[in-house]
Amino acid sequence: MPLPESISVGLSAFALISLAELGDKSQLVCMTLASRHRPWPVLLGAASAFLLLNLLAVAFGASLSAWVPRPIMAGLVALLFALFGLQALFNGGEEDTEAPQERSGRGIFVTTFLLIGLSEFGDKTQIAVAGLAGGFPPLPVWIGASLALVGVSALGIWAGRILFKRLPLRLLHRLSGLLFLLFAALAAWKAYSLL
Repeated sequence: MPLPESISVGLSAFALISLAELGDKSQLVCMTLASRHRPWPVLLGAASAFLLLNLLAVAFGASLSAWVPRPIMAGLVALLFALFGLQALFNGGEEDTEAPQERSGRGIFVTTFLLIGLSEFGDKTQIAVAGLAGGFPPLPVWIGASLALVGVSALGIWAGRILFKRLPLRLLHRLSGLLFLLFAALAAWKAYSLL
């Protein structure tokens, strides 16, 4: 695969997943844990969880695309992204203010890894990563999505409070919804062109 196409796929995955994850529960988990604990174990725990979850999502999406005809796969991805986009546009802004409870006897790293891993398993971003890997080369999707999720977690840890004071969460959700709808239109066009 040519390098520019890999970079384009990675940047697209990065942009989509970053906007989708801003203000999501995993970012709030990182923000809450980092307000009570050192930031590095929180970031490392979140990064480890996201790397594993994205690996599972990419493997699922890539293997599914090997069995499902390309036009059908592109149509399913378009439908999935359209649903996520509409949900973000119409239900965006609902804030999850419940603070996670740290279990005694567990390290900050393990606590963060488990909280992120369990809360994000099957979440919209993981499904989006699987969908992207079904239509694009898996490695750039994994790299772009992983960098996005780690970056958004770091943002939640270090600068999240400042960002949320200046930009309303509803606006971030609406931007995410519009980006999902754009990707849905692109996937629908790809499905149509493959027929």
